[in-house]
Amino acid sequence: MTELQGERRPAPRRKTVSNSYLHRLQRRHFILFDILPIVGTVAAVGFLAVQPFGLTELALFFSMWLVTGLGITAGYHRLFTHRSYKASTWVYAVLAVAGSMAGQGPVVSWVALHRRHHECSDREGDPHSPNLEGSGVRGRIRGLAHSHILWMRRHDYPNIVHYAPDLLKNPVIMRISRHYHFWVVLGLVIPAAIGGIAHLSWQGAVSGLLWGGFVRMFVLEHIVWAINSFLHMFGTRPYESRENSRNAGVLALATFGESWHNNHHAFPDSASFGLEWYHLDPGYWLIKFLSLVGAAHDVGIPTRERRHSKRRRHRTLSGAQS
Repeated sequence: MTELQGERRPAPRRKTVSNSYLHRLQRRHFILFDILPIVGTVAAVGFLAVQPFGLTELALFFSMWLVTGLGITAGYHRLFTHRSYKASTWVYAVLAVAGSMAGQGPVVSWVALHRRHHECSDREGDPHSPNLEGSGVRGRIRGLAHSHILWMRRHDYPNIVHYAPDLLKNPVIMRISRHYHFWVVLGLVIPAAIGGIAHLSWQGAVSGLLWGGFVRMFVLEHIVWAINSFLHMFGTRPYESRENSRNAGVLALATFGESWHNNHHAFPDSASFGLEWYHLDPGYWLIKFLSLVGAAHDVGIPTRERRHSKRRRHRTLSGAQS
């Protein structure tokens, strides 16, 4: 009995990791995939003097934006992070590749970061809260800048063993995650090749790379980052949630339904962020289509009673009556 009492217990698993090697990787990713798209967007505007913006550039921008955006919202976010529905193996693979081409990080890292965000949302430990930089106008500006882009330069890295053990056991997802940089480059090569073939010129290839690659990445990134920053500070709050998440229905189409952010934080296990039939939610439309063709199932939707119980108006009235 004494020997058992004297045994050392294993140290608790660390939830985050922080070291100089990881910070170097973060800075490199920040420069390549967050700063370079800004430079590419400026270059695209300048290149208009060489290759005017036409239907080919519009089609490349929109199609690549749609594919990678749905990969993030329906794949990275709703499927892999929150497991709000189940899908066939090929759906897992396609959405993981499409999300990887967005250039927002390998799927396993993205999932670990977002699960950490939900665990600590708007509290100490949240990697990108806008509400932890002090009060007043200066604090709000600092918070928005941090949560929108600056946090990606250097941050504690969530332990994927703790936050994403399910993905570590999935060989398909792990194989795709390990080849993340290949998928990002592929997402740039595809529009460049199509642009070159469509225009039969090197100018067309460069224009396709700029508009279907860098501009598309720039626009999609700032759409996603605005969810982290502005929608934790501005908007409506129809549901009770422990953090400061907000809705902005006017941005629903541009964000693939992600702007129903308070709805999402109130019901993170819901595949639908809009919740109501009249709320625009393209991410859920894709999931619904996949379920109709038998490629997705067990699609999570909160019941009307559960939604009603978390309505802020309902709770206020109940409190006033009591």
